[in-house]
Amino acid sequence: MGGTGSATTATGIAARIQASRRRRYGGSINLEFRCSEQPESSSSDVEFDFLDEGEVHLAKSSSSDECSQDVMTFEEDEEERDDNGNAEENRSFWDNQHQLLQSTLCRSSSVESRIRNLTKEALKEIQTSETACGCGKQIIAACCRKCLMREVSTRLQNAGYNSAVCKTKWRSSPDLPSGEHNFVDVIDSSSSKKGNVRVIIELNFRGEFEMARANEDYNRLVRRLPEVFVGKAERLTNLIKILCMAGKKCMKEKRMHMGPWRKHRYMQAKWLGPCERNTSTTCLSMGYSEKMPRPKPRASMLTVDLLEKLPNLHVVEVV
Repeated sequence: MGGTGSATTATGIAARIQASRRRRYGGSINLEFRCSEQPESSSSDVEFDFLDEGEVHLAKSSSSDECSQDVMTFEEDEEERDDNGNAEENRSFWDNQHQLLQSTLCRSSSVESRIRNLTKEALKEIQTSETACGCGKQIIAACCRKCLMREVSTRLQNAGYNSAVCKTKWRSSPDLPSGEHNFVDVIDSSSSKKGNVRVIIELNFRGEFEMARANEDYNRLVRRLPEVFVGKAERLTNLIKILCMAGKKCMKEKRMHMGPWRKHRYMQAKWLGPCERNTSTTCLSMGYSEKMPRPKPRASMLTVDLLEKLPNLHVVEVV
């Protein structure tokens, strides 16, 4: 009876386990118990069966964890590869910009070289002579941008060049704020083959491209610019393109907005837009104003000339 009861109990336990597994995993699971041969060890077999089931779950969870770790490792590798690719791409960009800048600055025609040398001599003379400012300021001409440009243009004119102080001015548009800029230029017509050649002189060229929050790559590029630029309009066009592309890249790397006054179109408008050329060597004082004749007072519509309307009216003088 005891053996039969144990076998019955083991059979019932096996049936419950099988039903539980059907509900959990679906399908049929065959559990074979040899209760008649080993009735005393059947309960231990059931116990180990539960442990095996737990080990299966642990194996599944561990394999899923390994899979997720592999995915995370793969994503990290991809991100690291992207970062390295971006770093190499950025390095290649800046190296290319430096090469383009160097090749553009090194090229110089004979006309540019002559005007550049005369400009350097003019600036030295102005600084050493301490010419007074003609704008009414209590400073020397070298410290006044307007007078400095006028003095440089005057000395170039004395050397036989068609030099002038130029002023560009442009209106605002949806993508271009209004502004104006002053600089010096020379129109050279010595070559009959090339015709008129325009040479632009900017006395603060490096400062026009400096940015307060720029990265070191951009700052190194700007430091290679000459403080005083003397060159053809074509050469200036290439330099503007190089610097504006570098500025855009710099702002993108720093995740900052690039102001419209730093963009290519705005910088082009400074020197390459329509301008007014002033060849005059005189400078009017800032406080100068011509006296205009006063207009004659106009009679009011309510005024009535009593003498015309009443001719017989006697005027009595009161003493």
